[in-house]
Amino acid sequence: MEKESGFRSTLRALGLVFGDIGTSPIYTMTVIFLLLPRVQENVLGVVSLIIWTLIIVVYIQYVMLAMRLDHFGEGGILILRQIAVKTIKNTSFAKVISVLGFLGASFLLGDGVITPSISILSAVEGIKLVPAFAATPVYMIVAVSVFIAFLLFLIQSMGSDRIAGAFGPVMFLWFLALGASGIRSIMEYPAILNALNPIYAIKFCISQGLATFLIVSQIILCATGAEALYADMGHIGKKPIMKAWNIAFIALALSYLGQGAYLFHEAGSTVLLFGMVHHESLLIYIPFLILSIVATVIASQSLISGAFSLAYQAIVMRIIPLLRVRFTSSHLKSQIYIGVVNWALMFMVMLMMVTFRKSENLAAAYGLSVTGTMAITVFTMGAIFFHRHNWLLGVICIPLFVINLMFFGSCLTKFPYGGYWSLIIAAIPLVLMIIWVTGERKLRKFKRTVPLDKFLPHFESLYKKSPRVPGTAIFTLPDYRHIPPYIEILMSDQGIIYEDNVLASVIITEEPHGFRVTKPRVLAEGLRQFEIHLGYMDAGRDLTPAIEETRINPRVLYYAIDRVQTTKLRWLPYKLLVRLSPSFLSFLKQSASNRMIHGVAYRVDFV
Repeated sequence: MEKESGFRSTLRALGLVFGDIGTSPIYTMTVIFLLLPRVQENVLGVVSLIIWTLIIVVYIQYVMLAMRLDHFGEGGILILRQIAVKTIKNTSFAKVISVLGFLGASFLLGDGVITPSISILSAVEGIKLVPAFAATPVYMIVAVSVFIAFLLFLIQSMGSDRIAGAFGPVMFLWFLALGASGIRSIMEYPAILNALNPIYAIKFCISQGLATFLIVSQIILCATGAEALYADMGHIGKKPIMKAWNIAFIALALSYLGQGAYLFHEAGSTVLLFGMVHHESLLIYIPFLILSIVATVIASQSLISGAFSLAYQAIVMRIIPLLRVRFTSSHLKSQIYIGVVNWALMFMVMLMMVTFRKSENLAAAYGLSVTGTMAITVFTMGAIFFHRHNWLLGVICIPLFVINLMFFGSCLTKFPYGGYWSLIIAAIPLVLMIIWVTGERKLRKFKRTVPLDKFLPHFESLYKKSPRVPGTAIFTLPDYRHIPPYIEILMSDQGIIYEDNVLASVIITEEPHGFRVTKPRVLAEGLRQFEIHLGYMDAGRDLTPAIEETRINPRVLYYAIDRVQTTKLRWLPYKLLVRLSPSFLSFLKQSASNRMIHGVAYRVDFV
């Protein structure tokens, strides 16, 4: 990808990273003041809590601390898990961190279902402030929201590359509108600026007592999408995200301050942000409403792309089954499409809209996933900092962890009111990960490879004595130094030996991106070997060019197909996943002749 200017990269970060957190002002204050009387002390306290939540959770936790922990520039909860497991020497504690990483990733996927639902619903609800649509029934709002979501998921297979360039300017315009409308409202009641003082947040919490616990569960709505700052670091970059955060934070703070000022003289508006803009100017309200819907679609697009990226990271780290991945951009490596994930997300998003019907109802289900991910993130960061003897940063993580636990604990109060949906949604990928990881671990124990030094004498003997098939055959394997059983079966049991036999190893490197093919070298008469080195984020890319680069023209290419057989109930789900997973064939061009690619089934009995 060509190097972008500083402003262009900042715009790109605004469009691809800050859509989620940027649309939170649409519903955050509205939901909170469904629980609270709209008096001065409450308004100042709530606005102060929101602004300092953005500073502490988003800026300090993610921008200042999390973005220090990367793996060749890549970030996210699964990357953090990978860093932690390599850093922490204590095996049992490393296992705990590993499981927490799985849980955090599952929570993040759960957030990817609820957030688009609440964002789109809340934006469409703003149409009721237009006089001609004031009597729009709830079912119509839900129908329009579902239709928008359907169109959004329908176009995913085409890729967002062509329209991604417009995301940044649109979100910049959105943040500009948020800031401008906030300033206009602040000018009518400048005393709201006192909310910048954290003492008002502290006084509010003391005055509310135990009720603070319930209110805090809604305050966290303002930080939705904070994980995206860290997760998207690899393909956006640290500096553009940090610069874009400055723009986003100023606009968000001004919007929340403006909504607070508006609360002192509003006459019962249901959606505060829309009510504030409507109060300021009827002329700009409809354009603002349209802009808000576009912004929520962009925010939802960012979450969908984030879910694809998270699933892809899980695939290449071998913690979920291989899924069919299609790269939809020739120059943006982050632009991918995973059909199974797309349609599953679409079904769940629509289900949330139809089930909860209103954004205020969805707010009751929101929070468990995002606060769970945040708590796991800061806990893992603290463990890494302490094990690296970075005592200062480790100590900073302690109060952050307490704050995150407080948010998570407060969101547990939402469980009877729909919060259980977060756990149900998160449980699906979590169970999938556990089944796959435990199954793969057992499979490796049963698949006994033969060391190369023992295989070579046996091959040389077979090559001299056995009749040879004309032409060249490629045998794919993870590591040529350890020969998998299927090659032994082909050559020894079935007597299939070609004039030219080539072992092709696919090596996944530590770097996120890269592509290198080694020169074929001779191991024995009739046996050669070469390696394809891929970055771990490129592990699903087409391997056909790599084979062409070696100038080898194979008559046939063999790959292994695991056939798990078991009568044990606990292993039946893993057996089903293995059967449903695409084969090595998915790594190769679909246009390649099916006659030259052969899968060799290898039966493994789980007892």
